[in-house]
Amino acid sequence: MDGDRVDIDGGIMEGGGQILRVSTALSCLLGLPLRVRRIRAGRNQPGLRPQHLSGLEVVRDLCDGKLNGGEIGSTEITFTPGKIKGGTHIADTKTAGSVCLLMQVAMPCVLFAASPSELHLKGGTNAEMAPQIDYTVMVFKPIIEKFNFTFNCDIKKRGYYPQGGGEVVVRMSPVKELSPINLTERGTVTKIYGRAFVAGALPIKLAKDMSSAAVRCIRREIRDLYINIQPVREPDDQAVGTGSGIIIVAETSTGCLLAGSSLGKRGKNSDKVGIEAAEMLLKNLKHGGTVDDSLQDQLIIFMALAKGVSRVKSGPITLHTQTAIHFAEQLTKAKFTVTKAEDEDPSNDTYIIECQGVGMINPNL
Repeated sequence: MDGDRVDIDGGIMEGGGQILRVSTALSCLLGLPLRVRRIRAGRNQPGLRPQHLSGLEVVRDLCDGKLNGGEIGSTEITFTPGKIKGGTHIADTKTAGSVCLLMQVAMPCVLFAASPSELHLKGGTNAEMAPQIDYTVMVFKPIIEKFNFTFNCDIKKRGYYPQGGGEVVVRMSPVKELSPINLTERGTVTKIYGRAFVAGALPIKLAKDMSSAAVRCIRREIRDLYINIQPVREPDDQAVGTGSGIIIVAETSTGCLLAGSSLGKRGKNSDKVGIEAAEMLLKNLKHGGTVDDSLQDQLIIFMALAKGVSRVKSGPITLHTQTAIHFAEQLTKAKFTVTKAEDEDPSNDTYIIECQGVGMINPNL
């Protein structure tokens, strides 16, 4: 601590941008001045990338905060938050940096704003090393809304690697407090659906190939369900550049949503893209958890802020999740426990993530 500035080591555990997102959002919410050192020390290009800088800037703007060290390549920042206000805010990575990761850092903050917010997020909508916007809309949104808030996500334009150019508008109203969640019953898979997409210069045949390869792969494990993966070509006026990919979602009898996804790139066979997504989905279904490996860590900050005890049954705890728990506990008074689940099915590798949330109250409402 320097004065009462919380000191965060950005190079431990997962060692990436997620540490920055979790700690900046919590700093903003709790009014805690922050220093983050060794930013992204675990990456081959350490320091702030355009996407991380845009995320910091949007949080700064949301709360009239002060940011020092905010430039590309910087490995240390200090952040002093102010009061969270609603209104319209723009975050533009000017690259294919992920709009979904911008949403991750801004969303917890605007939930506790003084008035409704509209976030214009620009960059990549379907980017590597980040959730795809389709995942955000099809999986993240319906599950995260169980914390008792709603948001609207309007995909204006899709943008792909390398130039980005996508735009998503997120609208949400503030809440008084968040309710805890209880996701402990997986249920049985009732539906499998998804979309395989191409955009720009790529022919629809690639989308059809991704879709049918994925269906064939899932069929080997799950024979009795209709699998509906729509091949689509994004309209030219709604996509910038050239891209392709697939997302497949499994829905269960208890309302759980688990997914697998993959992106195409030059020289990568479209069958391989479809098979990768299918295998990821099957792996997520195999462990017996109620959430997939991508959603796990995204729930942590909301569990920490909610009022009361949240419980989530998951597969093996990812390093991202361990990291989110570590920093959520360091910055808030939330208490997490992770225990091996006593599962009916001994082949399942499941855990219960339990959190006594701090019951953050919106002072503005």
